[in-house]
Amino acid sequence: MEIEIEMISQEIIKPSSPTPESLRKYQLSFLDQIAPPIFMPVVYFYQADAKFSNHGKSNNLKKSLSQVLSRFYPLAGRLVDNLYVDCNDEGSPYVEAVANCSLSQVLTNPVVKNMDKFLPYKVDDDVQNLCVAVQVTFFQCGGTAVGLVISHKIADALSSFLVANTWAAVARHGNYDDVPGPKFEGDKIFPPRDTAGFKPSTGILKEELVTKIFTFPNSKISALQERYYGGAAQRRPSRVEALSAFIWTRFISAMEMKAHPNKIYTVLHAVNLRPRLDPPLSEYHFGNIFRLAIARPTVGADSGSELLQKVREAIRAVNREYVAQLQQGDKHLNFLKERMAQAIKGELVTFNFTSLCGYPLYKADFGWGKPVWVVTLTGLVYKNLVAFMDTAMGDGIEARINLSKEDMKKFEADAELQEFVSNAKTLGIHHSRL
Repeated sequence: MEIEIEMISQEIIKPSSPTPESLRKYQLSFLDQIAPPIFMPVVYFYQADAKFSNHGKSNNLKKSLSQVLSRFYPLAGRLVDNLYVDCNDEGSPYVEAVANCSLSQVLTNPVVKNMDKFLPYKVDDDVQNLCVAVQVTFFQCGGTAVGLVISHKIADALSSFLVANTWAAVARHGNYDDVPGPKFEGDKIFPPRDTAGFKPSTGILKEELVTKIFTFPNSKISALQERYYGGAAQRRPSRVEALSAFIWTRFISAMEMKAHPNKIYTVLHAVNLRPRLDPPLSEYHFGNIFRLAIARPTVGADSGSELLQKVREAIRAVNREYVAQLQQGDKHLNFLKERMAQAIKGELVTFNFTSLCGYPLYKADFGWGKPVWVVTLTGLVYKNLVAFMDTAMGDGIEARINLSKEDMKKFEADAELQEFVSNAKTLGIHHSRL
């Protein structure tokens, strides 16, 4: 059955109180400037609750969103070039829609192209001056999906969840009690730079990609942790470290990839910088406050243990000295331009990992209970991207993997991979429209 979504209304939600003139210009930080011009997507799925009508849910969502837009005032503004947000209180698009199916039909056959239908915009839609948009979809069974997109130019994943969880808390309680406010200090910590010559869109591909979910149960993850444990002299690998090493080695094996003198092979891990500053920042510091730790593994001769050690070293190198250099900006910008040139020449072979394990994905309770499933970082048009997140029950990790169509065929057929996967949920999106 083809899932169809029908839009029934669209409006603009304005902040509940006007933004002071003194806050009219929200300056992007250096890390915002170099962030890709895409949306960060997240969709929350909720079971039916007979106590709440669709009309009542929607009214409460709109009222609480208005309050949240006042507190997160840049979200209600519009981006200007790659420099700042004009906090003009223009507001957020709010779309209401109905699905021709029940929630269970979505959960038992989670296809990414269907996930896109629950978002007001696709991740790479050309509405780059918009900061946030919402779509609320009602199922025939009474269930609800809340889809949220936030511009990556102003927020990383942690900040996106901060917005969603604050919105849910306000919807649930009607006020901000016990909800700390965001801190907008990014441009003071990472002063903006002249980024001429660097394209933040580098890496966004216009080729056909396939995204699939592979679920690894805790028992299998523990076995991988044991496999890569180097003995008492070393720290036991974390779940994410072990899975990263395993997925990388299976990818190299499935592709029959060999070292090439004209290729630079890199494995990247997204690292939250907030705890790495001196003094550390809180999770309420808003913006793009992350960078990528870059490891250079040996291709074709690594069982996974070597990669694990190199990734650890790369993450350790994202230290206070690294952050201090980042705050200066110029050296890092030159490095990014060099990598951009290598990517354009086809010299760079990258594999990207990002982990949302331990993040507050399942806290967004709008008053109808916690979500039964959360989908995020799907539809991103980046090749060789792996996003980890905890399962809803906490009994394993879901790995959302983006590969080219041909590479995915080889990868998912890998016999050893299948031994460790409990069930490969197919999120078979084909970005053929690009």
